[in-house]
Formats: sequence, structure tokens, C-alpha cells
Amino acid sequence: MTSHKSTRSETADDLLTRLGRLTAQAREGAELHKARVELAEALQREILPASLPALPGLRTAARYAPARHGLSVGGDWYDGFRLPSGALGFSIGDVEGHDVEAAAFMGQVRIAVRAVAASAADPGEVLRRANELLLSVDCDLFATCTFVRFDPVTWEIQSARAGHVPGVWATTSGEYGVVEDEGGLPLGMLPGSDYPVTRLPLTTAGSFVLVTDGVVEGPSFPIEAGLARVAEVIREGAGAAPGDLAAEVMKVADSTGHEDDAAVLVLRHEGGSRPDRVTRPAP
Repeated sequence: MTSHKSTRSETADDLLTRLGRLTAQAREGAELHKARVELAEALQREILPASLPALPGLRTAARYAPARHGLSVGGDWYDGFRLPSGALGFSIGDVEGHDVEAAAFMGQVRIAVRAVAASAADPGEVLRRANELLLSVDCDLFATCTFVRFDPVTWEIQSARAGHVPGVWATTSGEYGVVEDEGGLPLGMLPGSDYPVTRLPLTTAGSFVLVTDGVVEGPSFPIEAGLARVAEVIREGAGAAPGDLAAEVMKVADSTGHEDDAAVLVLRHEGGSRPDRVTRPAP
């Protein structure tokens, strides 16, 4: 009888010990995951620019929203900077994957684009050289990206995209649409990739907007529907302050049911050309 009670007691003690050990392991795992998310968020905050450049007649704004469940931090970025020529460069993109590795690679992509933009002839060359640079670091990740150059002399936007979501435009006269450009492969995928350049003369005041797929695509919400909704928002607010317009565009993400992070970049310009008169350079 005594032996039976002892066996039951030892069994209960073993179960309690095992439960305590599993609980401790779960707590350690949760704390480790929390630490990685917090590190990725810190990297994201440090990498994203504190401000964006502007020129007379051109105002800019951006918004970033983290993943809904805090598990997909670190993929999206936007950037803006002055070029030696006097033009302005802007980029927006999304790195494959998430967490600390994606945040760190996102920083590499952003710096690579900045580095080559200073001497590259056009946005297509910027992406071509950034692609080769990223391939040289032998990383398994890749990134989608759009690079835009605003020329204050010709009052023109030049853009090229690497597997990224197309840009969206609207004028204060009521015209609007999605930029129909060819684009190329994401950065870091294939050596020798080409990125066609699209030119948008800006003779009519309006807004040019870039987003990441977290804004326009969700589990059961196709990207075409998201882009159409963004286009409507920009049409209605083409003359609004860039910060207000960026905030309204970001609200589109609420209807997509997205779980990814999301970014919006707005260029609000005065006087320019009709964005539907898009011309491409001769081959």
C-alpha cells in the first residue's frame, strides 16, 4: 500500500516537473521571439528616414504601418534623398521574408540604391547596378523596389520598378490611373536584369503615389482591386496636402484584410504635364 502511494506521488511529481520544464521553455521561446520582433522594429525605425526632401512646387510625405499581428516586421521601406545633379531620388520596396534578417537586408537594399543613384544615368541603371551589387553579397533574400527620380529642370518624373507594385497618379483636373510600365525582376534574383524607364511629364498639378503590396493586397483581396481603390482615393484627394493623402491611402489597407506591413510614399506636385502622356526612351 505504501509502495503504491509512493509510485503515484512520484508520477505526479514527474508530471509537475515536466510541466514546469515545458512552461519554462515556452516562456523562453516567447521571450526570444519578442526580443527578435523588438530588434526588428528598432532596426526598422533606425533605417526609415526621419524626413523626406522637397523642392518649390513639390511636397512629399510617407506613412508606414507595421504588420497587424506583430509577426512580420522589417520588410517594407521608403526613402528620399537629394542627388548631385539637383534632382531628387525616391525609393520604396519590400524585402522577401520578415524579422531581423529581412530588416537588416532591407537596410542593405536601401543603402545600395542610394549609393548607385548618385552616379547612375537613370532609374533603370540605378536598379540594374543595385541588383548586381546585392547579388554580389550572396544573400538568399530578394526585394521588390521602385526607384523614382524627380527632375526640377524638366519637371518630369522618371521611374523604374523591380517586381514592385505599379505607381498610381491623379491630377487636380480629375484624370487618374495606374502607371502602365513594363518593369523587371525583383532585385537579387538574376544577374543582368534590365529595368525599363518610364517618363511622366508633370504639366498639370496632382499627385504621384507609390505603395507596397501590404496596402493593396490581402488574403482574399486581389491587388487589382486594391490599386483601383487607391486610384479612387488619389483622384478624390489629388490636391490635398501630401501627409493627409498618404494617411487616406493607408486606410485602403484596412479593407484588404492584410497581415503584412505597409508603406505609402506621396509626391504632391504643382504644375506639370499630363501623366497619361507617358513616353519611354528609344531603345
